[in-house]
Amino acid sequence: MTLAFIGAGMIGGTVARLAVNAGIDVVLSNSRGPETLADLVAELGDRARAATPAEAAKAGDIVVASIPLHAYPKLPAAELAGKTVIDTLNYYPDRDGKIAELDSGELTSSALVQRHLAESHVVKAFNNIFFKALAELARPAGAADRSALAIAGDDAAANAAVATLLDTIGYDTVDTGSLADSWRFQPGTPAYVECYLPPSPAGLSQEDFFAWLYQQPGVPASAKRIKELLAKA
Repeated sequence: MTLAFIGAGMIGGTVARLAVNAGIDVVLSNSRGPETLADLVAELGDRARAATPAEAAKAGDIVVASIPLHAYPKLPAAELAGKTVIDTLNYYPDRDGKIAELDSGELTSSALVQRHLAESHVVKAFNNIFFKALAELARPAGAADRSALAIAGDDAAANAAVATLLDTIGYDTVDTGSLADSWRFQPGTPAYVECYLPPSPAGLSQEDFFAWLYQQPGVPASAKRIKELLAKA
């Protein structure tokens, strides 16, 4: 298969590395042009190439969208029609601006993306883990310390395809249900980020928390643990 990326930053780049390590071809793209991805392509080797977002969308059997949420209207809907699209996007109002449908609870962020990509099959995944932990916690199938990632989606076949991808790159899957249920692992919930980290010190400023975060090793979180945390949301 070919895994394509629209956005190749921290999460996108990490998933690309895991995919190449698992023998999957990748096509990378971003908003700044293929030439800006030369170093990452060189690092990843012969299984990787760079393209425009529209070209990547056409090339991917599965496409990972890993861009700021406010940029979701730029996802190429025509080229993504019929595709399984992994949505890693999170809503941060300070960065993305206020979005009325999300603030009211009318929609989840993934449902907003699905509305834009009406002919695609959107599956929420990779949004609730820090990129460093994502890189560190991949394990072979059956490993006692294998971690799980939550997914949500409205199409059973797309969900199954994403679960197979997760298994291939080193993770179990917890299927939380539809895109309407994806709020259970969005920012501010028990299953978001900190479940894959050691307990953080109390009283840290935001700046100090991020400095602490970059120094911490990933902590495995089993499927049972993720299910427990999702249930607490």
